[in-house]
Amino acid sequence: VVDHYENPRNVGSLDRNAKNVGTGLVGAPACGDVMKLQVEVDENGKIVDARFKTFGCGSAIASSSLATEWVKGKTVDEALKIKNTDIAKELCLPPVKLHCSMLAEDAIKAALADYKLKQESNRESDKKADNA
Repeated sequence: VVDHYENPRNVGSLDRNAKNVGTGLVGAPACGDVMKLQVEVDENGKIVDARFKTFGCGSAIASSSLATEWVKGKTVDEALKIKNTDIAKELCLPPVKLHCSMLAEDAIKAALADYKLKQESNRESDKKADNA
């Protein structure tokens, strides 16, 4: 936790308007943590970049940092298999901080859902253009 908190990886933002970038914004009302996680996916469905911005405790920041490291290089489907329990185990999170790893899993899922939505609307736009 300390390493990912003191030296977080992949802090920052990607272009949220890009068609191949998915953005997930999740929050935990119980503790006030807010996590934004973004993924950039190439034409083969592989995650080539990931960035995060987290407002929260050290465990939330560490969970975000680890999540961005883990999704890079994975396909969208592989990234969806990342579980909060794996994040918590890797970071040795205590039970009171498990919600931080859940937030990270939710952020991954939200970012990938946003990406998939953009791809579907892209295909529909292409179909309309073909029919015109």
